[in-house]
Amino acid sequence: MKNLLVAGGVAMVIALLATPLLINWLRMRGIGQQIREDGPERHQSKAGTPTMGGVTLIGAAVVGWVASHIDAPFTTRGLVAMVTVCAAAAIGLVDDWIKVHRQRSLGLNARAKAAAQVVVAGAFAIVSVTWLKVDTHLSFTRYNSTGIDLGKVGWVIFAVVVIVGFSNAVNLTDGLDGLAAGSSTFAFAAFAVIGYYQVKHQGLYGNPTPLDEALMATALIGACAGFLWFNAAPAHIFMGDTGSLGIGTGIATLALLENVDLLLPIIGGLFVLETVSVILQVASFRLFRRRVFRMAPIHHHFELLGWPETTVIIRFWILAGLFTALALGSFYADFLSHGGTG
Repeated sequence: MKNLLVAGGVAMVIALLATPLLINWLRMRGIGQQIREDGPERHQSKAGTPTMGGVTLIGAAVVGWVASHIDAPFTTRGLVAMVTVCAAAAIGLVDDWIKVHRQRSLGLNARAKAAAQVVVAGAFAIVSVTWLKVDTHLSFTRYNSTGIDLGKVGWVIFAVVVIVGFSNAVNLTDGLDGLAAGSSTFAFAAFAVIGYYQVKHQGLYGNPTPLDEALMATALIGACAGFLWFNAAPAHIFMGDTGSLGIGTGIATLALLENVDLLLPIIGGLFVLETVSVILQVASFRLFRRRVFRMAPIHHHFELLGWPETTVIIRFWILAGLFTALALGSFYADFLSHGGTG
């Protein structure tokens, strides 16, 4: 328990101290966010707000995670997961830098960005099945909960889809001040709780390193919370793709390593909802030349209905919390059904 407190506490303090320094550095150099011209009119006033805040968010998480290992050994699985998160954040950083350097709302070419994400996700998946020896069963709450074994090749493909899909889902959600950071905190809380239970009942869950994954999740909770202090509406800084791709990758890798990949759509239900809204909007327009929503992702739809931005954010945070509660309830119910007592 002490290690978990260190991970979250250190990450939060680092984020609280480093983020204003980054804000000042970016403002001195005139580095700010470019806003979509087709977005809600009220967002145009946000143009020029410092971006790339994901640098301090992910950096704080790394420092908090490292600090929590002062009296505990590092694990290979934990190191691979954190390196994967940092690699995804690096893709986002390049994307963000192109946006501010060229002063436009579009960064990396879509194909180049997707290819880079596939490479990072593929590297994680291949290392996981060949070196980390992860279980290749599809799993809901336990590694053997479905009995469906994808095999090494199938699991690699599945893991790539999960990581790329979820990193982009968080990226789509990052459209309102504090929405992605606040919602991600709920998701990481779920992984911290699940990791803690797996530490206490390793025989039931077949996870050799649950503590390290719980430490990573807790560090990301602290980093998101500390960053949210400056990212809450009205935001003084945006996380950019640096933060959203790193966070999304962290959520996906934790689900895969904790063997709860089928529980992920519930844990991250808000991100799934945002992504589905975009898919429905695009499909409807291409097939029927009609839009389902006034604007996608769906949080913009509610803005255009007249909801204040803070109302949309808080209500979506509530949804994220409800999804997390549902996921943890499902996990705990399964735990009790298999003789769990604490």
